[in-house]
Amino acid sequence: MKKILSFIAIALILASCNDDAFLTENPKYLYTPDNAFSTQDQVDQTLLTCYSSIRDIKSMRNEGREYFVFRMCNGTDMYDVTTVRHSYQFNDYANINPEHSVFKFIFNYWYKMISYANMAIYAADLPQITWDSEANRLYALAQAHFFRAYAYMNLAECFGGVFIVENLCTEPRFDFERSTRVETYQYAIDELKDRLEDFPVTSPVKGRLVRGAAQHILAQLHLDMGIALEEEGRGEEARASYQKSVEYASDVIDGGTYSLMRNRFGTRMTEGPTFYYANIPKQKTPNHTYASAGVILEGNVFWDMFQTGNVAYNDGNREAIWTINTSLDAWIAGDRTSRLAYSRCFAPSIRESLPGILDGTMEDTGGRGVTWVCPTDYARDQIWAGKWGDGDIRNSETCNRRTFLGNVPGSAYYGKVIPWSVLYHDGADSSTKQAAYTQAFPISCKVSSDIYPDDDAGGNKSNLYRDDYVIRLAETYLVRAEAKMRAGDKEGGAADINAVRSRAKARYMVTAEDMTVELILDERARELIYEENRWCTLLRMGGTLASERIREYSYWDFPRSGTMKNFGLWPIPQTVIDTNKDVKIEQNEGWN
Repeated sequence: MKKILSFIAIALILASCNDDAFLTENPKYLYTPDNAFSTQDQVDQTLLTCYSSIRDIKSMRNEGREYFVFRMCNGTDMYDVTTVRHSYQFNDYANINPEHSVFKFIFNYWYKMISYANMAIYAADLPQITWDSEANRLYALAQAHFFRAYAYMNLAECFGGVFIVENLCTEPRFDFERSTRVETYQYAIDELKDRLEDFPVTSPVKGRLVRGAAQHILAQLHLDMGIALEEEGRGEEARASYQKSVEYASDVIDGGTYSLMRNRFGTRMTEGPTFYYANIPKQKTPNHTYASAGVILEGNVFWDMFQTGNVAYNDGNREAIWTINTSLDAWIAGDRTSRLAYSRCFAPSIRESLPGILDGTMEDTGGRGVTWVCPTDYARDQIWAGKWGDGDIRNSETCNRRTFLGNVPGSAYYGKVIPWSVLYHDGADSSTKQAAYTQAFPISCKVSSDIYPDDDAGGNKSNLYRDDYVIRLAETYLVRAEAKMRAGDKEGGAADINAVRSRAKARYMVTAEDMTVELILDERARELIYEENRWCTLLRMGGTLASERIREYSYWDFPRSGTMKNFGLWPIPQTVIDTNKDVKIEQNEGWN
């Protein structure tokens, strides 16, 4: 009897089950996109992974060679490597091919971002997730679509047309088809243009995306697409795209939320930097300051913009549109990614070439710089030559320090200005001079400080602990200036350039006759050195401009004397082409 009852019970259970559901395996220990998310906070954690990835590549937390090229723009017209890092150069095109690790890393980096965004988009609409408001759900989706658009913009700028992946990939695929560059830009535009209202105008949370960031990226995308359309011979469509770029940039510039910072502000608005000619802490005394030796460094608004507590919009900086956030407190608490490794990576290592005159790793030498890259002659001197640097606070001693005092007691230059002929070892053999040139250069207030607050917490003057810009309003002006110029409005473009130059107190104001692509690149270098991604800027310009400028301005002679490729895009990594076995992918011109 018991056996019969048991059989009936089992039969009833089986009969009550939906056959497909009953047979579907759904082990509780196996996470899938459908069961891994149960709360809106988990969706937000996926978005935070995107934010974290942006901070990682921006802050130079990982000092790998690939970061040196993409973030530090090694190998462009603006930056090169020192003699001691010669093996890290990125302009010997006899040895750079589509299998180079840089191309594979950057290509994969942005597709990882796309996969995170796709995951957040999928999860945001899962039925089991309860949102505390529809506005929060839409904002989560808007952020995910922003990151996807931002990734495709960077991919299109560097590699041209790529693969559009809209959904989660749950199994291997070998049949991706490559879009055109114009199609890739258009996809990114479509990601953002209908979601603007879902972004808040401002956010109480520092570093979160806001509407102005999306509008700026739309302005950049339309500018990029206009250039690509022109290359396809679609001039009328290009002009329409440039006009859309102007409109989106104007929404940011004239919308009332942002403005260029023209007056001193913030945590140190009554100060200027204080440097000591000291190579050990005990020499930091009042009679060892640069001011006591007659070198006066006055604060200005451009310097204010790069001081701790001044960078974020929430801190009163109306120029900040999107920032990444770091802090010493978070670093001390255990978040060792909460830092900007700028002094280590970007500052000079003068001590290596002048150990008996200018030694140590104190503030006067830019901290503990190891000089992964150095500015080319174009970036350090040429952009400031003649009228272009006249009165410009961006090239003042406060913001771009060119005056150094000897800090080694007993040396002939102790407490005195060291001539650049000494810094550059004039008269020495060529290898010594070459090493000195790449290790001694002006120190920007963007990558160093007169205050390193981590000394008591185990730091060594390698890092800054302030927020940093991803998008700043001055760049929006420069984007609009370029779009106006390309659309034929050179006077309007000049006015936008002059808005930036006026804030910088530059005496020379540009005219419509000055407006060229070269001027745009020069002004971007003056305003955005150590901020913009120069590779993206050069490559998005079209033609072979990138390789032409690298050939002209590179510090090392490889592009001039070696096998220089004529390219306007980076190559699609050969591994990607080979793996996509079911659909043939053509390599970018110049890399076959």
